[in-house]
Amino acid sequence: MKIGIPKEIKTKESRVAMTPAGVMELTHRGHEIYVQKGAGLESKFSNEQYIEAGATLLDTIEEVYHVADMIVKVKEPIESEYALLKKGQILFTFLHLASSKILTEAMIRSGAVCIAYETVVTKDRQLPLLTPMSEVAGRSSIQQGAKYLEKPQGGKGILLGGVPGVRPANVLILGGGVVGTQAAYMAAGLGANVTILDINLNRLRYLADVMPANVTTQFSNKHAITELLPSADLVIGAVLVPGAAAPKLIKRDYLKNMRPGSVIVDVAVDQGGCCETTRPTYHDDPTFVVDGVIHYCVANMPGAVSQTSTYALTNSTLNYGLKIANMGLEQAIATDDGLKLGVNCYQGYLTCEEVAHDFGMEYTNIDSLV
Repeated sequence: MKIGIPKEIKTKESRVAMTPAGVMELTHRGHEIYVQKGAGLESKFSNEQYIEAGATLLDTIEEVYHVADMIVKVKEPIESEYALLKKGQILFTFLHLASSKILTEAMIRSGAVCIAYETVVTKDRQLPLLTPMSEVAGRSSIQQGAKYLEKPQGGKGILLGGVPGVRPANVLILGGGVVGTQAAYMAAGLGANVTILDINLNRLRYLADVMPANVTTQFSNKHAITELLPSADLVIGAVLVPGAAAPKLIKRDYLKNMRPGSVIVDVAVDQGGCCETTRPTYHDDPTFVVDGVIHYCVANMPGAVSQTSTYALTNSTLNYGLKIANMGLEQAIATDDGLKLGVNCYQGYLTCEEVAHDFGMEYTNIDSLV
């Protein structure tokens, strides 16, 4: 199979879809890999490393899309890429269709087969391709939140862990999944008082067992959120409904009860955000203020630590990419129901039920198409 790896062109996206080591694994199995020149430079992978791994370098993104049977990316295509996709071409990337009807319609019109990392599942219903980036985002959310609590960044001027004789910050985490768990570990390690809210009691029992003493778990509902927000210095939005838009747990009018200089880091922004005031931002202008509350809503948080993220992403996506390349798409999804759930669009049809429901669009079961 001919596999293309274009340079990411979303604003301030520094990751690349595959390391040179990943490329070598594919070329050793007889596949042709085409990498756009400079695609790995922001992650500290040189053009020469990709050549040594067996890749062919191409000058432009147009050339990569033109030659490839499968495009492997990090982030969803942006508007300038829509027309580059071809009917029947496989797109393997983070899609987050639930965040944009315009993107969804463009992917349907392209006729491509769009496989979303974030909806591929394992037999035990884990999210193997989303998990590593969720781990990075969860840990990064605390670093960013701690920074924006500092006075020069507009925050309250609070040290997350406090010092002897001075109370630490209160950190409220909405969601006890991978992002929330990693955020809690980081915040607790820095000495903050942490509360995790979730609606899954089994998950809360597990977290209560494994978390340090400065982490409290609580069942999530409107009352709990509105009760805890006024004392929260840092709020982490870590809610995920796979394939669907995130629920809006923090309403606009809740912000007036938060203290000025408090910070919300909405990691759920990729799926529309769990705060009504969330809107996507970028690393070059990451925050905005609503009612005195600083919002950090960067939609590609792991891009700030691009080398770590690229290694972690390749570790998880490579085996799936190999399966598609070795077996062909139809046979690959026939033998892996979890990979089949990753197919969000198939040659002009929307095959992700959650996205179809969110946007009121027609849904087609993938089994009727292959």
